[in-house]
Amino acid sequence: MTDRNTRGAALSDAGAAQRLPLPPHPPYRIGSEAEALAVARTLASEFARTAAERDRLRLLPWDEIERYTASGLGAITIPRAYGGLDASNETLAQVFAIISAADGSLGQIPQNHFALIQNLKDTGSAAQKQRWFTAVLAGVRLGNAGPEKKGKAARITELTAQLSRGADGRLRVSGTRFYSTGALFAHWIPFRAADEQGRNVQVWVRRDAPGVHVIDDWSSFGQRTTASGSVVFDQVLVDDDDIIESWRFADVPSLSGPVSQLIQASIDAGLAQGALRDALDFVRERARPWSDSGVASATQDPHIIQEVGALQIEVDAAQAVLLETARLLDGLAAAPVNADASARASAAVAEAKILTTEAALNASEQLFALAGSSATRAAHNLDRHWRNARVHTLHDPVRWKYHLLGNYVLNGAAPRYHQWN
Repeated sequence: MTDRNTRGAALSDAGAAQRLPLPPHPPYRIGSEAEALAVARTLASEFARTAAERDRLRLLPWDEIERYTASGLGAITIPRAYGGLDASNETLAQVFAIISAADGSLGQIPQNHFALIQNLKDTGSAAQKQRWFTAVLAGVRLGNAGPEKKGKAARITELTAQLSRGADGRLRVSGTRFYSTGALFAHWIPFRAADEQGRNVQVWVRRDAPGVHVIDDWSSFGQRTTASGSVVFDQVLVDDDDIIESWRFADVPSLSGPVSQLIQASIDAGLAQGALRDALDFVRERARPWSDSGVASATQDPHIIQEVGALQIEVDAAQAVLLETARLLDGLAAAPVNADASARASAAVAEAKILTTEAALNASEQLFALAGSSATRAAHNLDRHWRNARVHTLHDPVRWKYHLLGNYVLNGAAPRYHQWN
């Protein structure tokens, strides 16, 4: 192990980051997509009340995540053939936006859980699908151990975990991963690694397996409670059945990347909606009109009225394109996904990601222009909206979304197959 890994394991063993989630418990079975949206709205209303405090004190949402899972939302995209609701991407996008509008960090935590469900649909064996879809229906949470960036020139796709077979014939995996949103709260942690031949595989390990160290070293100024920190694997035993041979699907078109990106865009759409909501509430309840406006209330200031209208259009347009994109993905998923379908999906999601990124950043910034200087007081913690939007929209650079979309529209260039497209 590297020095960093050794230090990380020591920190993990000594600190509260080694807290384990409660054992899986069968959640409520949501019966329809309309019910899923209703459940999301109920939870969002509850989560919003304490979102500012969780952010200010960096209180990890252990209880809230358990309530999210117990509600049944974590299982809504399990295919009907395995006993699930098989909810549409349109419903999935709305659920993420609803929760993220209430608490951006909490909204992001299930991101990898759902992306992994889609990835399992596209690449898992029949036995693996049966096993893990059944587990999710029983209350299991999934949390990816993300890419490790080891230096200035390192690529995000670099494999930093390695499988090896010992003298006893057993497979073990070692390595360090970072940006591991959801891993701290998960029961299973899937992640990319190199197999004995150096090929790209996806390894699934239990969160409580010996040698798995999840370290809460996430210190970003935004999305503060996602716990998107490090995971260290130290000679963790792996069964052959716990490996998906991702290298076999490197050139196979699928919707794994587009669905993953749709979720990211949905989080940004929710961040925009939450920022605008709080801006309107502050203007109605606390803001004062400018002395030269000649009006008695900030809600009658003609400039504020105009700016609110412009922001509402931007936020609504981003949401509309997001849901249009989700419906496109649903249509494409109804037939075998070929190269053309995959390219159309990636281009559409890129457009949605551009618009939701800009809406989230603009709404969270303009919040203060609308609400005035009193809105900057620490007691209100309204800056969390901008901090969350700024951090989450950096997940993958939006400048490359413009390039992807332009290259597809102008030159017919198909985007590469990976989770960021």
